[in-house]
Amino acid sequence: MLSNDPESSVGATTILLIRHGETAWNAERRLQGHLDIALNAEGERQAAALAAALADETIDVLVSSDLMRARQTAEAIARGRGPGMALELAQDRALRERCYGGFEGLLYSEIADRFPLEFAAWQARHVDAEVPPGESRGETFRQFYERVTGAIARHAAAHPGKTLALVAHGGVLECAYRAALGLPLETPRDFKVHNASVNRFVVEEGGLKLVSWGEVEHLRRAVLDDLT
Repeated sequence: MLSNDPESSVGATTILLIRHGETAWNAERRLQGHLDIALNAEGERQAAALAAALADETIDVLVSSDLMRARQTAEAIARGRGPGMALELAQDRALRERCYGGFEGLLYSEIADRFPLEFAAWQARHVDAEVPPGESRGETFRQFYERVTGAIARHAAAHPGKTLALVAHGGVLECAYRAALGLPLETPRDFKVHNASVNRFVVEEGGLKLVSWGEVEHLRRAVLDDLT
């Protein structure tokens, strides 16, 4: 459940929660966290396809994480708006991916080799386990979850009854999914979180509810268009 309950008289607030397009580090399973990695060519294609799919959809507010991969994806959405549907892009550091401290910049296999105990705790979903320090101090999963759900609640409360597009990261989407379905933080992530996917929620009476998950048909259509 989310707090910061908006005025109930204006109806539900709709949230399109969108993951950024692919980066080279996504493709090679290198952990990004707070490191600022740009989209690769495939990610740019995905962002363009996403923008085309959302061009005529009602969006009142567009906000992205301040990290480049999310910002580039959101900028594509802003550029692709139909006539009379222009959007200004706001950025919010609170929508960043989880900070993984010393794990950041490493392949998953390298993390397992260098930090076997911490890696094991991470994979076992010990939600209060700390990660080794790096350029930035890492977050536990619980700290990350509280940051993300608080940010989503804040944006929903600021725009009651509106439709918000929030462009963020895989971990952010995971937190929202867990909040909407009431899943314990300790349970495995047994659901897909796709790059450039649209995931729809509503906020009613302060609670986040899932409407649809993992919309990626726009990416498949774009591939077919390229082939024809």
